[in-house]
Amino acid sequence: MKRALKKLVFVEPKSTHLHVYSRVCIPRLGSVLLGTIMRAKGYDVRVYIEDIHDLDMGEVLSADLVAISAITSTAPQSYRLADRVREAGAIAVMGGTHTSFLPEEGMQHADFIVRGEGEFAFQELVDAIQRGDGFDRIQNLTYHAAGGALAHNAERPKIPNLDVNPIPDYHLIEGWKPGGVISVATSRGCPFSCTFCSVPGMYGHAFRTHSIERVLQELQSHKGNMYTFFADDIFTANKKRCKELLRGMIARDLTPMWGAQVRTETVDDPELLQMMRDSNCFNVYVGFESINPRTLKLFQKKQDLAKIERSIERFHAHKIRIHGMFVVGSDEDDLETLDATAAFARKHDIDSIQFMILTPIPGSPDWDTLYAKGDKYVINKNWTFYDGHHCVHQPRRMSPYELQLGAIKAMEKFYSWGGILGKLAKRDIHYATNGGRMRRTAPTSTGSAASSTARPASRASSAAPCGRSACRRCCSRRRSASCCSASWASSA
Repeated sequence: MKRALKKLVFVEPKSTHLHVYSRVCIPRLGSVLLGTIMRAKGYDVRVYIEDIHDLDMGEVLSADLVAISAITSTAPQSYRLADRVREAGAIAVMGGTHTSFLPEEGMQHADFIVRGEGEFAFQELVDAIQRGDGFDRIQNLTYHAAGGALAHNAERPKIPNLDVNPIPDYHLIEGWKPGGVISVATSRGCPFSCTFCSVPGMYGHAFRTHSIERVLQELQSHKGNMYTFFADDIFTANKKRCKELLRGMIARDLTPMWGAQVRTETVDDPELLQMMRDSNCFNVYVGFESINPRTLKLFQKKQDLAKIERSIERFHAHKIRIHGMFVVGSDEDDLETLDATAAFARKHDIDSIQFMILTPIPGSPDWDTLYAKGDKYVINKNWTFYDGHHCVHQPRRMSPYELQLGAIKAMEKFYSWGGILGKLAKRDIHYATNGGRMRRTAPTSTGSAASSTARPASRASSAAPCGRSACRRCCSRRRSASCCSASWASSA
């Protein structure tokens, strides 16, 4: 393939369903980072993040090349867009976690797949297309070789020094308005091996970083924004480095409200906790995952209930809010576990929560484990429902329908009027107002799992999950959700 390229469009499709972060868009950085790199090389660049701005299909289909990023839950719409791009005569390139792990599937819709970290591979691909040769030398590339056979080039070593990448230019994003929520990644990689997570498969176990000065420059470029989300897998993995960054933020007055994903061990460093508070940390996203010791062991989480309780106490002592992240539906969970988890979150005054249903995402150890067991354990292969809000596998101790309903009821229990009034009594206006919104949008037992975060109650589905009036009865009787593990958000 040889073609002149001038106009490049990058697209981050949105989920077809509402999800736990629907109310606030925290942009993923892949598309805007690649757009920034290619704009610096002289190309006409457009970046569309659909959660921020709808696609202008005229602009998209007028491009010479369209790069589409796909996570598992957005893969179907990403594939449809790639098909349209190719029908219009443009080149479709796909990347992101889903096609990185399932490139053969992606190549049914795209001309090229860039697997894993794509900064260098994408640049080399654009150069190769314009030359018409050299595709076989591009690491991380999947493409059709001579004769039509699929070629999967060797994996590229992970980028050791992330400072080689420029600061992502948010102004390239169509519809972007400065001053709101921005995302800053200071590192990549995770040293842990949680079974439900695909991060190590995508970015490796090695902890790789930007320099402190580079991160401070990026924060300076966004100065005046409302909230910064540090998009690291574990922001406090290197406590010494984290304290150095926070010290620099305080010294340069780069302290908007911020939040980050952290582990429970963060609270074991009192100096770090105090610096987080002094630098205006608003909240932390903590992967508690479960209060069931057997589930924590199964997930290889390397933490226990005592660590969870200690972290809650110490974060709150420093006035740092907690978004508790739980994964429900392991082979060690039952309905009592879900109910007890919601009760635990209320008892310990966790500020907000998410109950994500265990989902075998491609690239995670759970993917290999569950798919190795065949269709008996994976009951739905529609990627749209691989968003953590829909049950797509057969748990051991309950039916898929019971798990789906139990997750909804657990959310309802946490975001109850009693919890909201309790927060008001403590003058926690943030929780009370946002919890009220959650309560108004929380689904009833026949409502939408994905509507629990952002949709007015009038838009929640009032039908059975698959639209069949007998769905609850048949699913309960057959202990299967194959007929209805489809959308719990049919009206979204």
